[in-house]
Amino acid sequence: MTGLILDRVIKAVDILKERGYSIELLEMPSIKPIDKEAIIATARKTGRIIIIEDHNTIGGLGGAVAEVLVENYPVKMKRIVVNDTFAESAKYPDLLDKYNLSINNIIK
Repeated sequence: MTGLILDRVIKAVDILKERGYSIELLEMPSIKPIDKEAIIATARKTGRIIIIEDHNTIGGLGGAVAEVLVENYPVKMKRIVVNDTFAESAKYPDLLDKYNLSINNIIK
């Protein structure tokens, strides 16, 4: 995951771990340079990747991770991102909820 959404992701991960899921959280503080080794290691360990970012689906972390995976270690991948749309101005937490980045949506 990347972006200011970290707090929500940590809360979602904690809830899922309480429910018995085994989750590895990998924070990606930058997209370029991308940490290929960490992505590949996590893919090998978990067998799947979920990208969560408070960014448009085009040109973000998800695309960069997809490139790393397809070229090095293909696994199932899901992205929880803002769909390709123009965002509105509002309070950050309200925008996250509107664009399906709530804690409940991350858990789902």
